[in-house]
Amino acid sequence: MSLPPSQQPTALVTGATGFTGWYVAEALARKQYKVRTLVRDAAKAGPLAELGYEIAIGDLRDAAAVARATEGCSHVFHIGALYREAKFGDEVYHQVNAGGTANVLDAALRHGARVVHCSTVGVHGDVEGVADEEAPFNPGDAYQTSKVESERLVAEYAARGLEVSCFRPAGIYGPRDTRFLKLFRTIRNRTFRMFGKGEIFYHLTFVEDLADGIVLLGEHPAAVGETFILTGPRYTTLNELVTSVARAVDVPPPRGRLPLPPLLAAAVLCETVCRPFGIEPPLHRRRCDFFTKSRAFSSEKARRLVGYAPKVELDEGLRRTAEWYFSQGMIA
Repeated sequence: MSLPPSQQPTALVTGATGFTGWYVAEALARKQYKVRTLVRDAAKAGPLAELGYEIAIGDLRDAAAVARATEGCSHVFHIGALYREAKFGDEVYHQVNAGGTANVLDAALRHGARVVHCSTVGVHGDVEGVADEEAPFNPGDAYQTSKVESERLVAEYAARGLEVSCFRPAGIYGPRDTRFLKLFRTIRNRTFRMFGKGEIFYHLTFVEDLADGIVLLGEHPAAVGETFILTGPRYTTLNELVTSVARAVDVPPPRGRLPLPPLLAAAVLCETVCRPFGIEPPLHRRRCDFFTKSRAFSSEKARRLVGYAPKVELDEGLRRTAEWYFSQGMIA
């Protein structure tokens, strides 16, 4: 049964022009929230407005704009962040991801809104075995460090009485994603090369499962004051993942492998040449993490406390993602 507009809660979503934020907005709309989106670039707001979402123009770094966007909201889903673009200096990550989070938390506290904050499993760095929320912080770059800073701010505001939950997602993929497009494309056209042994773990999370979990954290009473890892049903080795993607794009799995050291050296060189000019390097060390950093995580806490239950198995999610790439002409 549809709720009358006067009874529909209003939720602000930051980062709704991005991949995960788009799905969070959709999930909220399905649950009859009025969706308001904070959009930095007005030129990108058109598709959101067409879906009936309210548009608030502003930058996360602008405290006044964030406060205006938050007014009248019962919930804030803070998904927006600056993500791993090597052309930016470390201070920009701090300004957007930590400073912007402080603005969101402050506005929510003043307006009485409940917050769900997006962090990353990257705060744990390169993990051994299967990590849970108790694994130590071990950030390896400016992005991950800024997310550690943002989590500390969340804890501070929770102590001040803000109703807030934090989640750490892993390997988000699905239709509309372009982060994993290169992997699918190179496997499809037989140009993919494995660097290293490929025996590290990789953990993917289908975006629709994640969005449902994020909304759940905004509604379940047991989520308040807690931090959760949200992942897909299972992790796999990198070799197994590549084989599964090959199956999704209907080609034989790639064979052979190359040594890691030359790749890492080339990444350092690209960063050194490009960064002074503000150019995004074609290869950088963070991209090499795909071949070097192990990622396997447990979502048991989220299952136990709030009933988080991802439904989309890896092969199905990869197939649905591949179908979307084919439909968009991104791979042929």
